Amino acid sequence: MSHDLKELFDSNRTWAAAMEQRQPGFFTRLLGQQTPQYLWIGCADSRVPANDLVGLLPGELFVHRNVANLVVHTDLNALSVIQFAVDALKVQHVIVVGHSQCGGVKAALAGTRVGLVDNWLRHVQDVRDQHAALLERVPEALRVDALVELNVLEQARNVCHTTIVKDAWARGQSVVVHGWVYGLHNGLLEDLRITAGALDDVWPAYQAGVARVARRYGADLEG
Repeated sequence: MSHDLKELFDSNRTWAAAMEQRQPGFFTRLLGQQTPQYLWIGCADSRVPANDLVGLLPGELFVHRNVANLVVHTDLNALSVIQFAVDALKVQHVIVVGHSQCGGVKAALAGTRVGLVDNWLRHVQDVRDQHAALLERVPEALRVDALVELNVLEQARNVCHTTIVKDAWARGQSVVVHGWVYGLHNGLLEDLRITAGALDDVWPAYQAGVARVARRYGADLEG
């Protein structure tokens, strides 16, 4: 790999030329509009390219990514993205997407110290601690992925409880929040079915989502 990253510029030119050949005038049209219907809140992991996974072009998906796909109520970065997406772009769907074998979730589950990011992953540890009884019943080899899914449910619920989404719902704006997980092993997205289009939907959808995770991993506390 060169010091000036020439190979990346070469790839960029090849991509841009191919895009223009497939859709003449694509970039000219893109310059004048940004009207995505979806906001994707995902993990920063390089193996999870948002647009590619759902087959959407530039301009069709608004994206925010961070370690372990967190939505923290004091994170002005994430909140600013959500606010712009909902209030300015009028996206209709906000999708929180985790992925299997997430390194951040794995570190949080084990309590591994990895540096400054430990402070960020404390939020995932809060999820771990909240669902400790459930996770103890999950076979050890499956606990990372179980916590990945529980974390998605928690972060989707956090999106629903932002002032941004609650205000949008209060004024009758259509915004639906979803929670998905992506399988690194098969390239497929799975809907965790925490789907909320109004404040009254949130708690029942969250409870049902947690129950489904428990059943899927053989950790049903009532079983």
